[in-house]
Amino acid sequence: MNNENKMTIIVPVYNEVESLDRLADVLKNYLDQASVKSQVLFVDDGSSDGSMEKIASICSNPDFSYIRFKENRGLSTAIKAGIDHCKTPLLGYIDADLQTTPFDFDTLLEEIGDYDAVIGYRAKRKDTLSKKIQSTFANKIRRSLIDDGIIDTGCPLKVIRTDMAQRLPFFDGMHRFIPALILLESGKVKQIEVQHFEREAGQSKFNIFNRSVRPLQDLFAYRWMRSRYIRYEIADHTLEEGR
Repeated sequence: MNNENKMTIIVPVYNEVESLDRLADVLKNYLDQASVKSQVLFVDDGSSDGSMEKIASICSNPDFSYIRFKENRGLSTAIKAGIDHCKTPLLGYIDADLQTTPFDFDTLLEEIGDYDAVIGYRAKRKDTLSKKIQSTFANKIRRSLIDDGIIDTGCPLKVIRTDMAQRLPFFDGMHRFIPALILLESGKVKQIEVQHFEREAGQSKFNIFNRSVRPLQDLFAYRWMRSRYIRYEIADHTLEEGR
C-alpha cells in the first residue's frame, strides 16, 4: 500500500460473499474522489462462504489489502486487528453490507480537525421494524447505564485518529463502546448524521441475543472497567530523553 495515504478504511468481513463485488466497486469509486488519500484493509473473520477468495481477487488492486483469520473470532477482534495493523494517521470503519456509504467519510473528515473521532449516527434507519425496536431498546439501556451521550454507538461509520484508537482497551464486545472508550481516554468525539440504506445482499449476523443479551453483559463489563480505569499525569521527572 502507498505510504502517502492518510486514512485506512477497515472493513470487517464475515460471510458476505454476495455483497463483496458491489462493495469493491463502491470503495474503488470512493477512493478515486476521496477528500483524503485512502486505502482499504479487509479483515476476513474466518468466512466459510467463499468471501476470502473474493477478497483475494479484489486485493489485486494495490489500494486494497487483507488480513485473514484462521477461524472466526468476532467483530470486536476483527476491528482490533485492523486498528493494530493501521499505519496511517487516520482510520475509517465501515461494515461490508453497504447499509452505510463510504462517500459519507468525507462528511466526517470535514470535522476531524479538533476531534479524536467523528462518528456517524443513523437518523433515518432503513432496517426492519424488529431490528429498529431492538436497537432503540439497546441504545436506551446503554445510555441509562453509562450516560455517554452517544446517539447511535452501533453506527458502522466512523473516522478515528489512529494513535487514539490504538490506545483503547479492547475485549470481546467492546466494538459497541468505541466512542465511550475514547471519552474515557479524555478524547473528543463529534457526532454527524449519515445516510442509511436497506441491505441489498447477504444476511444480518445479528439477532435478539447479540442485540440485547450480549450488549447488556458488555455494558456491565464496561461499567466495571470504567470504575477501575487507571489515569495519571506526571508532574515532573528526571528521565533522560529516549530512555
